[in-house]
Amino acid sequence: MSKIFKFHNDVDTDQIIASQYLLLPNIDEMKGYAFESLDGNFAKDVVAGDIIVAGENFGCGSSREQAPSVLKALGVKAVVAKSFARIFYRNAINIGLPVLVSKDLYEAVEAGQEAELDLSEGTIVANGTTYTCTKLPPYMQNILNQGGLIASLNREEN
Repeated sequence: MSKIFKFHNDVDTDQIIASQYLLLPNIDEMKGYAFESLDGNFAKDVVAGDIIVAGENFGCGSSREQAPSVLKALGVKAVVAKSFARIFYRNAINIGLPVLVSKDLYEAVEAGQEAELDLSEGTIVANGTTYTCTKLPPYMQNILNQGGLIASLNREEN
């Protein structure tokens, strides 16, 4: 089971990782500041396998790849939102962070509840109810399994 961290509509990349932390030398040092302005305890409380549930337009704002990277580095299993900003979605796939769309989950869950996500089936079970989310096609699942698009392409070259 995964713990749910819930965020509102229009979470921008500066709320995921504020611009002043981009000066830090690497993702491992940045990750401790994820969602600092929205939930000061997020980086301490999240554990590998937890899920972020959000409203519409998650990841809007700048094109910084550090936003999905800090979430992946913290062990977030997936972000499930009503919709995503296109650049965040692409960056997440590029670095191997599953991003899934579910129109119904947001209203049905609260932060701190548990859920079980099945990426291959495109389902998430919360409160005893099964909700549908993006069912990733096998090629995209393969990209994520290899750590993202860049890692996948690097393996093909070798």
